[in-house]
Amino acid sequence: MPPLALLFLTLFNSILGLSILFPILGPLGRALGLTEPQVGAFSTAYALLQFLLAPYWGRRSEGGRKPVLLVGILGFALSFFLFGLFAFLGFKGVLTGWGLFLALLLARLLGGAFSSATLPTAQAYVADVTGREERTGGMALLGAAFGLGVILGPALGAGLASLFGLLAPVFFSAGLALLNALFVHLALPESRGKVTREPARLSPWDRRVFPLLLLGFALNLSSVALEQTVAFHFQDRLGLDALKTAQRVGLALFFYGLVAVFIQGFLVRALRPPPRVLLLLGLPVGALGFLVLAFGQGFWALALGLVLQGAGQALAAPGVTAALSLAVGEEEQGAVAGLSSAAQALGRMLGPLLGTGLYRLFPEGPYLLGAFLLLLALLGLRALKGRP
Repeated sequence: MPPLALLFLTLFNSILGLSILFPILGPLGRALGLTEPQVGAFSTAYALLQFLLAPYWGRRSEGGRKPVLLVGILGFALSFFLFGLFAFLGFKGVLTGWGLFLALLLARLLGGAFSSATLPTAQAYVADVTGREERTGGMALLGAAFGLGVILGPALGAGLASLFGLLAPVFFSAGLALLNALFVHLALPESRGKVTREPARLSPWDRRVFPLLLLGFALNLSSVALEQTVAFHFQDRLGLDALKTAQRVGLALFFYGLVAVFIQGFLVRALRPPPRVLLLLGLPVGALGFLVLAFGQGFWALALGLVLQGAGQALAAPGVTAALSLAVGEEEQGAVAGLSSAAQALGRMLGPLLGTGLYRLFPEGPYLLGAFLLLLALLGLRALKGRP
């Protein structure tokens, strides 16, 4: 099997294991007696450690991609096992109150610290095994693995919780990560020869990459702000109860994910457009999706807005990562991948706070902000002037 296909399976397994937790984290927190802000702190802490450590892991991977991938996946498995263990002790009354919260928070911090190794190393691996003409398609394949994992993971998590209880998805993720590590160890070839020199350091303020990092940050900030508020928006705009909201939002998000996976997994890989073209297409399409979401009235109008935003995101995201990879030398691929992951993590960390805060002020706020950011990001295309 080609290395890119093996890497696709590796990243898909990692994202599947992470997204399994999405539908059960809130109910699990409430069952343990935690408040909503405490549950929200788990995601913020996870993203914070990814933001802080992704650049380190990206540089570290210059000495060998495969060992860093293994460390990241095994650390992820350990963090999920500890999270499940502490939650189990909470249900048994051994851990309670702030002791339980801090133990669970520690497990999530550990997960963020180690999982921050996976994505930048995978992006650097793609740069190792693809030529410059194939780089965009390779980065899109990673996006497709991410999208497919996010589509299937929540459904699997909800099913496991229904059949075996709220902790089943947590321990399942830990076991899946161990199997994923075994797969990487046995099947994934190393993409770099032995490197003896010190890994290259790359400043986020480097003018080759800084505008592109801002683009990546804007994409993730706007997307996460949408994800955190879209269920509220559907419920309030359509006047639905909780059950019908879950059904309608689930259907719309299924279309959203399906379009994104098709674009990144097939369309971009088949056409192999340069990063600039992907951004010129993706940013305005995504902005249009946000505007339709802000002003749409019926279910199908809101679903169309969500699908347009997903299509724009699916086009623009591999454009940014490919452009960053092509902007630097081969010896800086790990460093730039780490900075790219850190910019994305910063968006994931701030997006929930900004999105929900704006929604409380006026419901169209997160989507008007998203449209503004993406249209403003078109100005950042000057960073690609003279590049592929």
